[in-house]
This record gives sequence, C-alpha cells and structure tokens, in this order.
Amino acid sequence: MKFTLSWLKDHLETEATLDEILYALTDLGLEVEAVEDRAARLSAFTLAKVLHAEQHPDADKLRVCRVMTDEGEKQIVCGAPNAREGITVVLCKPGDYVPGIDVTLGVGKIRGVESHGMMASERELELSDEHDGIIELPSGEVGERFVDWLAQNRPGAVDPMIYIKITPNRPDALGVRGLARDLAARGLGTLKPLDIQPVKGEFDSPISVTLADDVKDKACPHFVGRYIRGAKNGPSPLWLQERLKAIGLRPISALVDITNLFTFDLNRPLHVFDADKVHGSITVRQAREGESLLALDGKTYDLGPGITVIADDQAPEGLGGVMGGEVSGVSEDTVNVFVEAAYFDPIITATTGRRLKINSDARYRFERGIDPAFTRDGMELATKVILDLCGGEPSAIVEAGAPVDTTRTYRYDAKKVVSLVGMNIAEGDQRATLEALGFTLKGDMATPPSWRPDILGEADLVEEVARIASLTKLEGKPMRRTKPGVPKPILTPMQVREKAARRTLAALGYNECVTYSFIDGPSAAMFGGGDEATRLENPISSEMTHMRPDLLPGLLQAAARNQARGFMDLALFEVGPAFHGGEPGEQALMATGLLVGATAPRDPYGSRRMADLYDAKADAEAVLAALGAPQKVQISRKADAWWHPGRSGVMGLGPNVIATFGEVHPKVLKAMDVKGPAVAFTIRVEAVPFPKSKTTTRAALGRSDLQAVERDFAFVVDKGVEALALVNAAQGADKALIESVAVFDQFTGEKAEAQMGAGKKSLAVSVRLQPRDKTLTDEEIEAVSAKIVEKVAKATGGVLRG
Repeated sequence: MKFTLSWLKDHLETEATLDEILYALTDLGLEVEAVEDRAARLSAFTLAKVLHAEQHPDADKLRVCRVMTDEGEKQIVCGAPNAREGITVVLCKPGDYVPGIDVTLGVGKIRGVESHGMMASERELELSDEHDGIIELPSGEVGERFVDWLAQNRPGAVDPMIYIKITPNRPDALGVRGLARDLAARGLGTLKPLDIQPVKGEFDSPISVTLADDVKDKACPHFVGRYIRGAKNGPSPLWLQERLKAIGLRPISALVDITNLFTFDLNRPLHVFDADKVHGSITVRQAREGESLLALDGKTYDLGPGITVIADDQAPEGLGGVMGGEVSGVSEDTVNVFVEAAYFDPIITATTGRRLKINSDARYRFERGIDPAFTRDGMELATKVILDLCGGEPSAIVEAGAPVDTTRTYRYDAKKVVSLVGMNIAEGDQRATLEALGFTLKGDMATPPSWRPDILGEADLVEEVARIASLTKLEGKPMRRTKPGVPKPILTPMQVREKAARRTLAALGYNECVTYSFIDGPSAAMFGGGDEATRLENPISSEMTHMRPDLLPGLLQAAARNQARGFMDLALFEVGPAFHGGEPGEQALMATGLLVGATAPRDPYGSRRMADLYDAKADAEAVLAALGAPQKVQISRKADAWWHPGRSGVMGLGPNVIATFGEVHPKVLKAMDVKGPAVAFTIRVEAVPFPKSKTTTRAALGRSDLQAVERDFAFVVDKGVEALALVNAAQGADKALIESVAVFDQFTGEKAEAQMGAGKKSLAVSVRLQPRDKTLTDEEIEAVSAKIVEKVAKATGGVLRG
C-alpha cells in the first residue's frame, strides 16, 4: 500500500511529523517498508531569473540568455521557445544531475557559445510529461531552492511517498482513509468527516442491471450503477496525476484515473464502461463454456463456469472484481459512460484471479474483503468527482440486490484487557478507542463496523484496544511458579542426551542434516527394512514409501546431492528416530555421522588424506564419551550387511550393541550414487546405559604424584589374532595398576614370516603402570610384566618376541 503525506492529510487533520507518523504506523501493525524522499532528486536546483535573451548568432532555434543566479550573472544557451527576458526559471548548474535526461551537467559550448548550465522543463525534472518549453514560475526569489518553492505551491510533487505492508486480515487499511482512521484513534490527529451528498439523477439510466440467479446469493449480491452522459474524458488535473505517479501508477485519462484514485483513497474499486459500446442491458452472471474476454491488460482469457462476469446482451464485458474488458473501455472519444460499483465475493474473486493468473489492484482488495456497506456511498462520491472533473449529466442510480448484512455483536468486557493482554487501560479510554475505530457500543455489547471483517470475537475487541494503546507499553513480568523452590528440569534425561550428541558432533566439525523419515522401498530394503510393516498407506511421493530403518540412507542421499554439485569432501550427521516396525514404540533414537572424501583441504604440507574407519571410530568414541558410556567396550566384527565386512566393527557392552562404525559397503555406495570411499558410524543413543550414580556432581579427579612406569612388549601371534584381543588381555593383568595399553607397532608380511614362521606376525604394545600409594620396585614391575605375558599367552597364544 503506497500513499503520500499530503494524501494522508486529506483525511487526517494532524500536526504530527513524518517520523511520528511512520513510528505510529509500524506500532499499529501497519509495518512501514520504505519511505521515498521525492524531493531529494530536486534538492540541487534553484530559482533564477532571465535578465536578457537574444538570438544565437549561429542557430535559428537557440537563444543566448543572461541569467541572474545565486552565484551571480551566468550565460546559458537555451532552445526553449518560451525563453525570454523577465521570467523566473529553474536553474540546473554545472555538476548537477538532471534525472529526466540522466545527465550530469558541465560547462559546454553550443555552436561556439559557452553555456553555464541549463534551464529545465518539467519532463527533464520528472515532474510531468510537459516539454514544450522551460518551467515558468509565477513567483519565487533568485537563489531560492526549487524544492522549497514546490513545498509551498505544489506539495504533491515533492511529498514523501510511504510504502507500508498490509497483513491479509486488514483490508480496511488498503485505503488511505483506513490508515487515517487508525492514526486518529492513536491520537495523532482528527479524522476528517467524509461528506457524502446524494447526487440527484436528471434522467433514468438507459442501461439496466440484473443479477442472475447463479450470482445474486453469493458471487455478487449487490451492484450499483449510474449513467453519465456528455462527459469529457481528457487528461486528469495535475494534482491527480502527481498523486498517482507518486505511488507508481501511470496517469491514463480523467475517468480511469478517478477509478484508481478511489481504489487507493477509499478502498472502493470502480469500473467505467463506455456506455455507447455496451449493447443493451448489463447482467452479472457466471461465464458460459466457450466464452472469452479481451481484458484491459491486452490479453484474451478463456472463461467458463465458476467465473463471475459482467456481460451485456452480446458478450462478457468484464471480470467481476478482477478486471474490465478492452472492448467497452473508455477512451479520449468517450462521451457517455456507465459507472459500476459492486460487491464481489472474496473467495470467488480470488479463485477467478488464480485460475486466470490475473493480478490487479481490484482483485487484491476484493479477495481480502472491501466494505460491503460503502457500495452506494462510493457511487455518490465517484459521481461528484466525475462531474467536477469531466462534466456531464448523471442519471438516477441503478441498483440490483442489497448490501451484505455483516452485523454481528460481541460482549465487551473491559476487564479482559487486563486478563488477556496484561495492560491497565481505563474503561473510558477503551470505549473511546473502539468508537474512534468505528465500533458501536451499547452497554456491554460491541458491534464492529462493516469495513472490519477481521473482528470475529471478544478477543479481537481486546486486541484492538491494546493495539491502539501500543503493545510497546507491555511490561515483562515473571510467571509465578506453581511450587516453591528450584524448579525441576524441563528436559528429560534422554532429551539431554540427544542434545549432548548433537552438540558433540557439531563440535567435531560435522554439519547437521534433517532428512525425511520416509525413503524409497529399495533403499529401505538395502538397510534392513522395506517390509509391509513400515510401508506407508498414502505416501507423498514414490520416493517416500517406507519409514527409514536407519539414518544412513538419508545421509548418503544428501551426500550424493552435494557431490553432484561439486562438493566432494563432506562431514554430515543426523540425530533422529529410525523405525523397525509400524507400531508405536517400534523406533529407536540414533545418532549417525558420515565422512566422505578427504579430512582436510589441499595444502603444501601434505596433511590431506582420505577419511578412514579409524576417523569414524574416534568420532564415535567421542560421542559415546559425551553420552556417559563406559570407556571399555567390546568390539566385534558382526556388523550389518551394509557395512564393509573387513573394515567395520560393532561396539557393545556384552550383548548390548551401542554403536557401529566402519566403511560403507561399496555396493551400497554404488547403489546410492556416492563416490567413495565413505566411512560412517551409528550410535544407538537409547542403548547407552545411564550412570548408576545420579549425583549432580562429577567424581573426584584421581591423580597420583608418583612417577609412572612404561614397559614395551613385542608378542609373536598368529596372523588372525586381533590387536584388541591382545590389548584387552594385557589390560586385564592388573586393572588397578595398569593405566593404559596401546599398540605402537605391527610387523607383518613375508619378512615377518621368514623371521617368525609362517602365519605369524608381531604386535608391539606399550603398557603404562601408574602406582597410587608407593613407588614401584624392580621386583614389583617384573611381577606385573610376567602377569602381562601370561595373560596374553593364555588369551591369544602369543609369546614374547626374541
């Protein structure tokens, strides 16, 4: 919605500044999107006076003028026919930018004569299309700013243009008068009365109006028309042209400009027919199959049932509430007109506009709901303006149907402003606010005005009072606790754990994905699902037919989409449910991470390498640690089929599986169109046991001031022995004294077998002993070492390498 400040003041008697008005509009819920200072482009220009004008010595149509400016006398060459001695003009100096010709002036020579600037026409300053001569001002002093002269004499030319955003529930604000009403209720001025005087008809209209049975009950319940003969449809007056130009509309002719004026001024769309082009009478009806209309936008639209048309005895002449027809449109030759003001149903109007893909100012207003009680009054006001600007003789009003009865009454309780909003507003002020907005109050009952279709209950009455009083006056107050003391935690332990998993994965450098819980059948079957229990009865697409059995397929699909767009190195994660059945509770909360490509960008130090299963294992352990899982877990190779059989592992606590990590199976990557290799991990968040101790404090940090001792052992074992089995065996030799065991070397291959025997390999581990109560003696260290060798030999068959 666009309007100018002077336009607003036609309806609002106010002394408020522009800034005060802008703040109030936004505070009232009518958000100001932009303000255009139209005077800024003219701020450099000043007034000057022509002292002398003579013929150019080398051009018949040019004159050399001596002009008095605020900088003294200047010589300017001018080609305007009205350039003469004694007139007051608008001066553009060298260095000034002239918007109408998109030129920055400089001192130049025209046919050998030097010219210091130019004297501007209205078109060159974008004030109008007038360019037959330079601007002649009837008043003004030399050196006076042109914008100051315009502000005093033609304020419409330099008025600030205000653009506000209107929410769909406020159709009354789509007219300048509606905005003025809100501002007056806020206290920024007084709403000027709207003088509606019936215009006496001089004759009966030769065009009658009929509402067909298929539209009169809903689509068009009320139609008002008037015939005006002898009108002169020339250019509209300057004030009207400037007003329309300010809001981005192109002036066309007086009659058309008047309809646009009423659309934006009073939210009352109108249409004017050339009465001599209307055949017979007018009937408002539904369109018939096969009919078409050449509309005012120059396009031909195919019509059909469900579309409301305004038709004469031969064909449709307009689309009800949307757009008029080109054939019966007015032109410069129009003498007799038929003016239409009607009420069209919002839903049917919106349906018609969407069906035909037409956007118009009329549709925008009708589909939101204009004032149904203002139809006849709008016609009276429009008739007066047409007679004032175009002349003519009006007929009696032709009316079909009756205004829609929007009367509804709601109980008004002043105390609800406190209980619903929390604002203390005196009842007298509340009543004054509602009455200023057009509400009718009788006792404790309130009747909304016809132009407010959004008022649908008692709460809306409270909202209006609070809105006008300003919601910025609300004071924040803490809610009372239901019970004394420290409130209990809001999040459940599982929600806290889910949050911890998400934060840890993000801290590790992963990007979170939120994928659909539905995937296609083949992908679901690939990950152990895809059965009837998880199939959707009514899927939203063929690619979302089953509940996901795992989070990994969604992440792989996201990786494939990113790789298709050139992003090859990815770190993605998701935390969410996976489903193993279709019944309530047949789901598990999982946290899954996926690494594809390299772990680092290319650099001159050779740090770039491809992600491997140890990256996935390390990240999985970091998340498990954040969830409070025990540090020591068992790892087996019994991973699901979508994991690489030789490069994956399953972490568990006895039979309780808590995580899986490793490379994704190459067949899966190929099927999902992911360029691998790719490594991933999946943590079963709900399977991680909660700590037995539920204290709110951490356990004391165990530190020893005694020196630790490290011993290295190299064992010869069979090639099939897993390093973890050896590490666990060594760790179990003395759980209290052995702090850590780590593999630091592995010797395999032909050379190893040549030294140690066929089918053998060497694993070297470093064992760290940390005493707690006393320094270890050599004998004690040797005893622990012997137990380590014994445990490893018993668990793996390994012997110390000689």
